[in-house]
Amino acid sequence: MTTAIAAGELTAADRCDRCGAQAYVRATLDSGLDLLFCAHHFHENEARLRQIAVMIHDESNRLAAVPATATLEER
Repeated sequence: MTTAIAAGELTAADRCDRCGAQAYVRATLDSGLDLLFCAHHFHENEARLRQIAVMIHDESNRLAAVPATATLEER
């Protein structure tokens, strides 16, 4: 018997497998392997991932909640 552990929310410790940036998307393959992606690399590979992944956990909407960096004039 195999016990599956439910994947929780992604944290700042979860890093993109492609570039090392913070991961906001987890794609779970049929094998049980999880691939982690930053929003950029997920969108770059989204079409193929949607074909092969059994589950995609997307938290990229959290990026909209991050305030923009102040410009030099505002500092």
